Amino acid sequence: MIDKFVRTMADAMTGVADGSTILLGGFGDVGIPTPLLDGLIEQGARNLTIVAVAGGRDGSAIERLLSLGRVRRLICSFVRPASLAGRLFQRGELDVEIVPQGTMAERMRAAGAGITGFYTPTGADTLLAEGRETREIGGKLCLLEYPLPGDVALIEAWQADRWGNLTYRDSARNFNPVMAMAAKLTIVMTRNVAALGELAPETIVTPGIFVNRVLHVPL
Repeated sequence: MIDKFVRTMADAMTGVADGSTILLGGFGDVGIPTPLLDGLIEQGARNLTIVAVAGGRDGSAIERLLSLGRVRRLICSFVRPASLAGRLFQRGELDVEIVPQGTMAERMRAAGAGITGFYTPTGADTLLAEGRETREIGGKLCLLEYPLPGDVALIEAWQADRWGNLTYRDSARNFNPVMAMAAKLTIVMTRNVAALGELAPETIVTPGIFVNRVLHVPL
């Protein structure tokens, strides 16, 4: 019988290795799996690459992970200079790669779909293109981008069944589905548990084939 639910946070975080690339769902505070980040902090993995929309506001779980010196690289769309991530970068203590939000999402979707690269006009005429391959397509200068896979994805869902089928609540969906596709190991916290067969097929956004572990974290 397939049952992807785990009982404890420790079970959910088993096997997350030092040096892992962690795809972290959410946009600001919406859809971010903060309990799973807290579990990652407790688990102790180090030398991590974190992929997230932003570098973490003051008091966030990302900031706590950074403050513990557990992150060597941050791939994101935005970092405030005054934030901890910004200060660490300015001191040369954190490697930061800036990726436009749409490009980041498509790079992860490409990783999940088996696409080996794509061209986009986004960023092609900016500093982001320095030293990288560009090509004119349809009269537009385009930048070659590559997939962005992860070793682990930490995902927040609204509902999950024991097969790992997921639904999301409103805008909390954001980056979570593409990150679930792009990771070798997808760990989900769900706010609600659905019986098998209860979720209508057209409401399932992330099929269970992309999910490895589910932990129930009620509101």
